[in-house]
Amino acid sequence: MLMVGLTGGIGAGKSTVTAVLAEAGAVVVDADLIAREVVEPGSPGLAMLVAEFGEDILGPDGALDRAALAARAFVDAERTAALNAITHPLIGERTAELFGSAPEDAIVVHDMPLLVEGGMTPGYHLVIVVDTPAEIRLQRLVEFRGMPEDDARARMSRQATDEARRAAADVVIDNSGDRQTAVDLTSALVEVRLRPFEHNLRTGTPVVGDRTVVAFRPEWAGEAERACGRLRHVVGQIATRIDHVGPTAVEGLDAPDVIDLQVTVRDAAAVEVALRTLTEAGYVRDRSSERPLLHWCDPARPLEVSILAEDDPEHEFSLLMAEVIGADPDARAEYAEILRRADREETRQWERTLSEAVLRRR
Repeated sequence: MLMVGLTGGIGAGKSTVTAVLAEAGAVVVDADLIAREVVEPGSPGLAMLVAEFGEDILGPDGALDRAALAARAFVDAERTAALNAITHPLIGERTAELFGSAPEDAIVVHDMPLLVEGGMTPGYHLVIVVDTPAEIRLQRLVEFRGMPEDDARARMSRQATDEARRAAADVVIDNSGDRQTAVDLTSALVEVRLRPFEHNLRTGTPVVGDRTVVAFRPEWAGEAERACGRLRHVVGQIATRIDHVGPTAVEGLDAPDVIDLQVTVRDAAAVEVALRTLTEAGYVRDRSSERPLLHWCDPARPLEVSILAEDDPEHEFSLLMAEVIGADPDARAEYAEILRRADREETRQWERTLSEAVLRRR
């Protein structure tokens, strides 16, 4: 099962994207819809809210009057905490129920407005952000939803910035233009990335990156940061640190378009625990490698993940590489030439030799 987080600022037009995903067969779990569902008339959630905040939060038809609830729940932190203590567990339980009922081969899309604000992005295999400039979102809220401009601006200000959302995104869908453009982008995403990703994850098919050297991509740093976040989410305290290493960690260096990551653990026993934990989470072990090496399943982002104990010399060598090569133009040029020959053993031997020399000088 492929778990996809989808978010965007208010007025960005997420519904356009989720409609295309649903039509393509994805299971869309709408966080806003669940939040309304768990407090419908007759529900235990609504009964608990009435018991906490009083009968005045109900409208004439017995349904929740959200404005009345807000007037009582958002007066101070204590009252807000009381609201969250009731609704959050109900929302979480219902969300888990919907996730659990999805087919094994499903692409599950969690439509979550506050995905970035809640720091939840590492929990998904992929994060999609529907991106629309703030001025266009404001216009949509005022003209199409009839929202007062001050209210619209206030709501937008309480959400993450556009920059923060883009930094958290594996995929950005521009929805600032006509609807068909967003539809076409989403349809292409399903075919090119989501379906292959789901298949690879379910069948344990790794994506082994091409080691042909390409021009330096500034996006590598962000991609590595998001990948490290997902690894931390999986291994937790088993790892003492997780680092972006290898050629793509060197600023400005042309390199193969493969992100190398290193998971450091305390000892050999922890290596086995981390290896088992990551393979259970869908990372695929490279059986041709003598050291614990894993690949990921995303067709658009090849990863190689090494697991090393703190006392393994390779651990410190890898951490030194980006620093040393970045500071030495001659070493950078020599390294770039070796990378172009695409000889992995020659590359590793050169890295080890340079790192050993640096360690001796320290």
